[in-house]
Amino acid sequence: MKIYTKTGDKGTTSLVYGLRVGKNDARVEAYGTCDEANSVIGLALSHLKSEEFQGKEEVEAIFHKIQTALFHVGAELATPSGKEVKWKITEFDIDELEECIDSWDAKLPPLTNFILPGGHPAGSAFHVARTTVRRAERCAVSLGEEVNPLVLAYLNRLSDLLFVTARYINLQLGYKEQTLHGN
Repeated sequence: MKIYTKTGDKGTTSLVYGLRVGKNDARVEAYGTCDEANSVIGLALSHLKSEEFQGKEEVEAIFHKIQTALFHVGAELATPSGKEVKWKITEFDIDELEECIDSWDAKLPPLTNFILPGGHPAGSAFHVARTTVRRAERCAVSLGEEVNPLVLAYLNRLSDLLFVTARYINLQLGYKEQTLHGN
């Protein structure tokens, strides 16, 4: 199978089931932003390869599941209205995110100020992933009522988890959080 098909050379692409739309279509923007977030998560994980800390295997396993689920979110967003969705986000997926948020947040010092994104390269990349997921959420919201509400909830909760993950990674690797200037 060739990587290039040349079918998108004129600015269109296919949704699930083959419907052709412009590459600037709101659906393409939504699932493309999920793909971008998935790539940034992969980048964040790559920064952890040479690091050792308690809980590293758990982080990697959880994010493997999340990257798969985020692919499913993208597929759901790429499915035209009225068509059967092959992969669906469920309440269970959201519950897993919440359990992870609660577990890692309990290990963190309480927030008393806003913090600046940064720290270890992995922590920084998780912050970038968080903002990318927030953009994916905004794109999905712009599609209106035809979006599965669980997709919106998943993206919202995922951005929360990415924030907690950035803090958790920075703590585990000894990077102090920076607060706003003057705080």
